Amino acid sequence: MGRLRRSRVHNARRDVHRASRTRARARDLDQIKIIDLDPKRRAELEAQPLDFERPGLGQHYCVECAKYYETDAALNSHWRSKVHKRRCKQLKAEPYTIEESERAAGLGREERRPPRVPVMQDVVVEA
Repeated sequence: MGRLRRSRVHNARRDVHRASRTRARARDLDQIKIIDLDPKRRAELEAQPLDFERPGLGQHYCVECAKYYETDAALNSHWRSKVHKRRCKQLKAEPYTIEESERAAGLGREERRPPRVPVMQDVVVEA
């Protein structure tokens, strides 16, 4: 019987590294909901001037996913995809407020009842 091959155990370190990369950082859901989905801002994003730095010259932009596409066909295909529908569903949920996040971290005010003070009862001692 030969020696068993050692299993590869670097996956966890690799995944943590990939998650922490900021190279391809996308906009957060709360930024999209508050800023980009405003009707005035949405119109600006959908009708952008030509930009030679962006894919598709900046003409094919999905506001919900904050992503540029090369062609109109690619954008229409994206709108029918599960990824886009999932993102739209996430955007329908209310984003966390600052107060909620502070409460979750233990920094906010908690709604607590005042502490109970024990009431001393009169004790009758018979002698």
